[in-house]
Amino acid sequence: MRIIVQKFGGTSVASREGRQRACSHVEEARREGLCPVVVVSAMGRSGDPYATDTLLSVATAENPEVPPRDQDLLLSCGEIIAAVVLSGTLRARGVPAVPLTGAQAGIVTDGHHGDAAIVQVRTQRLLEHLRRGEVPVVCGFQGVTEDGEVTTLGRGGSDTTAAALGGALRAEVVEIYTDVDGVKTADPRLVPDARTLPVTTYDEVAQMAHHGAKVIHPRAVEIAMQSNVPLRVRSTFSDSPGTLVTFSVEAAGTAVSPLRPMGAVTAVTHVSGLAQVAVEVEPGDPRGLEMLRHLADAGISIDLINLYPDRKVFCIDERRAPRARAVLTGLGLAPRVRTGLVKVSVVGAGMRGRPGVMATIAEALAGAGVEILQTADSHVTISCLIQQEDLERAVRALHRAFGLGSGN
Repeated sequence: MRIIVQKFGGTSVASREGRQRACSHVEEARREGLCPVVVVSAMGRSGDPYATDTLLSVATAENPEVPPRDQDLLLSCGEIIAAVVLSGTLRARGVPAVPLTGAQAGIVTDGHHGDAAIVQVRTQRLLEHLRRGEVPVVCGFQGVTEDGEVTTLGRGGSDTTAAALGGALRAEVVEIYTDVDGVKTADPRLVPDARTLPVTTYDEVAQMAHHGAKVIHPRAVEIAMQSNVPLRVRSTFSDSPGTLVTFSVEAAGTAVSPLRPMGAVTAVTHVSGLAQVAVEVEPGDPRGLEMLRHLADAGISIDLINLYPDRKVFCIDERRAPRARAVLTGLGLAPRVRTGLVKVSVVGAGMRGRPGVMATIAEALAGAGVEILQTADSHVTISCLIQQEDLERAVRALHRAFGLGSGN
């Protein structure tokens, strides 16, 4: 049995046109001799009637203190509605389809309401439906504990569901359908000549997602990589093959044509809404390190951290800046907080051990009149903190400097 998992996002199932297109992709897979397992997100985006954020706002309007268990029960409804509606559309087109909740599909999680982790996928029921020639339409974003409590998987949970099912069912590929035609070299709203990558690696796409690209959740990429299941990011609304995500570009072989050129950098991403916090401390003052624990205990995640003997500099979500300031002043420290910042990152497996990447970044940003406030790097990513007003110029300059545009 050749299995394919096809996940359709909220915008893909929100309209009649989107659902018809989704059904066409399912039918095409069946014509190719594949057995589709479909995963759906809640219909639409924030503000739409059945979107996750809309459902949550309904509950909190009556009582802002909704217990996490109750929230999970409510939020799971969005995917149930989508699964039932899409199943009905498939059946109307002659495809035998069966809607299943996460629990019915065998998604077992831990008990961490609102951000549960999948601990097991029991595939027996799904395989029974497939053997009967039926298409299971599974609610993404949700599961059930061993005690029967409904849980949700947090942001990107439907991607996570699809990847977990793909691994458990040993699928040939997991297709992630969205409203863009694959993984782009940059945000096309900022860079009109951004290209769709024909192929990229798990490592690269996870870094892109972590550093702001809103295509697929990093946790889903990790699950797919552990299971060695290829991912393909595609548009519901076109027949473009999209982007194949696998262990290496070279390993993709003839599966992608043409293969992308192997430069140092694959894409430019960004995360807006950051604040930079600088704290001066005397060398040896224990508060210089203790403050990190206090910030963590306050639920404040830090990024781009530089630890000097006499000062500590790091970034946080600017919405958390008032809380961070309160924590630090409570320790007798005097933080300087700068808001309205953005992290711009260049990502690429080809930069490993390659000299000159940082020099190219610095020259490109200087040439565009962009001041670098802070930097950080990992094995496949270099990030620069800049002012929000410089974002468009910075992304375009970096995209051009590394030859990522469609004209290259």
